[in-house]
Amino acid sequence: MADNRTGQSTQRRYELAEHVLRKNIVEGTLPAGLVLLEGPIAEILQISRAPVQRALQTLESEGLVSRFKGRGFLVGPGGERVEPNRADIKSIGLVVPQHVDEALQSRSSWERIYNTVEKDVAGCVVFGQYRIIETELASHFNVSRTVVRDVLGRLSERGLVRKNQSSHWVAGPLTAQTVKEHFVLRKMLEPQALITCAPYLDRGALKRLFDRLTELEKLHALDVQRDPEDIQTRFIETCVLSTPNEKLRDLIANNLLPVAATERLLRRLGLPGEPILITELRLVVELLMRGAVAAAAAMLESHLDASVNRTIAQMKIVAIIPGPSVTADYLTRVME
Repeated sequence: MADNRTGQSTQRRYELAEHVLRKNIVEGTLPAGLVLLEGPIAEILQISRAPVQRALQTLESEGLVSRFKGRGFLVGPGGERVEPNRADIKSIGLVVPQHVDEALQSRSSWERIYNTVEKDVAGCVVFGQYRIIETELASHFNVSRTVVRDVLGRLSERGLVRKNQSSHWVAGPLTAQTVKEHFVLRKMLEPQALITCAPYLDRGALKRLFDRLTELEKLHALDVQRDPEDIQTRFIETCVLSTPNEKLRDLIANNLLPVAATERLLRRLGLPGEPILITELRLVVELLMRGAVAAAAAMLESHLDASVNRTIAQMKIVAIIPGPSVTADYLTRVME
C-alpha cells in the first residue's frame, strides 16, 4: 500500500484527476446522467481546468462519460437517453482519497503563489504603472527565477502584465482607454456567446438567477451594493460562459480578468455599485427565459455600453485619490 501511494504522488495531475473521477463513477458516487463541468471539479481538486479536461477526455474514451448537446460531459456511455442531471457536484460530495489529495496539493510553486501575485498586481494598476522586479518577487516568495517567469508568463497571457521596450516586466496603467478596449472585446464576444449557449442553458439555473436578480431589485440600494460582483459573476457563468465553444469561452474569461480586477478595486475603495445594472441583467435573463435570444443579446450589448461609461466615470474619481501607501515590495511605481 505504501508503495502504491508513493507511486500516486509521482503521477501527473490529470492522471490523479482521472483516478478520482473513475473511482467515484465506478462506485456510484457520481450517478448516471450527472453533468460534469471542468470548473467545479477543478475547484474541488484545487487544480487548473486543463488536467481536468484531459482526464474527462480519457474517461470518455473509456466509455465512462460522454458528450451531449450541452456544456460538459454526462456520466455514463453515450447513446443512452438519460436526462442531464445538473446537480452541484459539491453537494454530491466527490470522494478524494487522502493520498491523492496530498499528491494533488503538491502543486508547482507557480500555482501556489499565482493568485497572490495576481491580486497584488490588480490592486495597484488603476493608480499608474508599476515595474515588477523578478529578483525581488523571487525573494518575496522564496522561489526560483524559473518559478517567477512562469507566473509572469501566465499573467502576460491574461493581459495583466507585459514587457516594455527595456524588457522589464510592467503592469498598468489601467486607463480609461484600456478599459474601453476590453469592453469593445466584450461587446464582440459576449453577446455572440449568449446566442450560441441559448439552446443549452440550464433552465433551472436561469430561473434561480432571475429570482435572485428580481429580489435584488427590490432591496435598498445599500444592500444591492454588497452583491454586484457576485451576481455579475453568476450571470456571466450562467448566460455567457455556458457556450459550448471552448475557444470563445477562454477568450471571454481572459478578457474579463482585468475588468473584474477593476470592479473589485473600485468596490474596495468605497465606490458604490450601480443598482441599475441589476435591472439590466434581469432584463437579459427575462428575455432569455421568454426565448427572445436576439433581443437578449441586444440588451446585453446595451448593458455593456452602460457599464463601460459607469466604470470610466468611477475611474475618474479614483484618479484624484492618492495611490496605495503600501504595495508588495516587488512592485515599484514607475514615475512619469
